[in-house]
This record gives sequence, structure tokens and C-alpha cells, in this order.
Amino acid sequence: MSRRIASQVHKQASRLLREGYLKKEPAWFQAVLEHPPLPLPPKAPPARSAFDLPVARISAHSPAPPKNHPAPVLYVEDSIRRQFFRDHPFEAFRATTLLEGPAIKDEHPIRGTEWTRLRQRGRNPSPEDAVRYAANLHIHHKVPLTRAYASAVAQFRALRTEQHLARKFALMEANFYGIQFGPSQVEITFNKEQKALDSWAKSIELHSGENAAKKRWKAIVEKEGPPGTWTRGQEYIRLWQEGVRPTYAPFLAEPTITSSGLEGAIMELPKPNTRRKKSLLPQVEVDARLADFMHVRRLV
Repeated sequence: MSRRIASQVHKQASRLLREGYLKKEPAWFQAVLEHPPLPLPPKAPPARSAFDLPVARISAHSPAPPKNHPAPVLYVEDSIRRQFFRDHPFEAFRATTLLEGPAIKDEHPIRGTEWTRLRQRGRNPSPEDAVRYAANLHIHHKVPLTRAYASAVAQFRALRTEQHLARKFALMEANFYGIQFGPSQVEITFNKEQKALDSWAKSIELHSGENAAKKRWKAIVEKEGPPGTWTRGQEYIRLWQEGVRPTYAPFLAEPTITSSGLEGAIMELPKPNTRRKKSLLPQVEVDARLADFMHVRRLV
């Protein structure tokens, strides 16, 4: 039986009377209809644990929770280097070495606050020198990064211009005095490569000649006489009908002993004797022996 709620008893009794299950109204029915019971107060929800509660949103007043993943590692040199090669893309094509020695090279003695000009580390700076000079100005001299980068790039371009002009005038002076320069390093390398390729070609020719000399037999049929014409097999059928057998095998040279000594005489190999020797036994005995190949009669 289903559970009955006390505040709904008069409603249940009204339904039963309407359907005819109750023949007579209860004595309390009219009084309860005139004065219905008060509804029950709403039931309070059960308490939930902190694990079951939803994650609360972070408000503007509460501090953000700490993040569990490490922060990205950033260096000033990386951003300067990226911008430098974006402005000077052809500097990446200059020849450089990628070899590493057994020990790390000591840093240049001029660094920190003592490094105020890019020229202090040489008149032929590399892109890495310009990047480190800009970072040194920003870190040790407290110069804004934009101004430090602009100063480093300006000094780098000035030193490269001086070097270019010095090489150009030195070449003009050498040409004026009639100096002839030898092949460049690139030409020397190409000449070495060409010599190596030529040596390989010569070695291949020598090996092929030696291999051909070592071979006694050839897998190629040597044709005698002028080359024939293509007859679509008619010439072959004509020779076959006439009984002419083609000879593909060449003559074999076998040594023979003569009065002058051992000489090689060209002779044709003898044809094998295909005739069967005639047996001296009667045919009946031959047939019996062939039938008794397991020697059954002899054992008996």
C-alpha cells in the first residue's frame, strides 16, 4: 500500500467517493473541506560535502589559485636574435663552424659594465656578438631594449661597411699592380671533387677490362655473315620444311698432339651414338629379366 500524506487525506477521500469506493461520507469530511490542513513546509536539502560541491568561480576580490605547471623559460637574447635575423636574413648564410671542442671556451674578458662599444671585441663582429652587445646594454647599463637593439644594429652595420670598403679597395689596388690571385677555396674543392670522380671512372674501366679478359666463354651468339632481314618467321619455316637444322653452338677448340707439339685444333664435337647395341640374348630372356627386375626368381 502506498504511503498516505496527512495533509492530503481529504483529497483521497474525495476521489474514493467520486469513484464509488466509499458509500457514505465520513463524519469529518465536511469539516476538513471547510478547514483544510496547512501545507507542510519545504524540506531543507541535505548537506553536501566539499568534494561533492561544484567548483566555485574565482571572483575579482579573491586571489587566483597557484598554477601547477612551470612558467615558460624566456631569455632576452632569444627575442633580440629573432628580430636581428628577421632584419638581416642574409647573415644566416655566412660560413661558420659548428664544431665543439673538448672544453667550453672562456667568455671574452670585456663584458658587463666595461663593454660599452661593439668594436671592443673586434672589428669583424659576428651576429652573435651584436645580439650579446644589445643584451649587455639592456641588462648592465639599464638601457631600454628598443634603444639597445638600435644601437647594436647601427654599430654592427658600421663595422661591416668598413670591412667591405677595406676589402674592395685592397682588391682594386692588387688589380692595379697586376697581382694574379689563385683559385678560391670553392674552386679548389670543386677541382678535388672532379679528380675523385675521374679516378672512379678510370677504375671502373680497368675493372671492366679485367673482367672481360678473365671470361673465356660468352653468352652472346656470334653471327656470321651479313645481318639478315626480318621475314616474320617465313625463312625459319622454309628451313624447317627443307630439313635444315640451325647450328647455334660454335665450334669448340680442343688441344691435339701433333709432330710439332701440343697445338689447338678446331674440331667439331662428335655426335653421340644413338644406336642401341643389339643384345646377344634371345628376346624372351630379355623380357623375363626386365620383368624380374627385383630378382625374385633368382632368390627362389
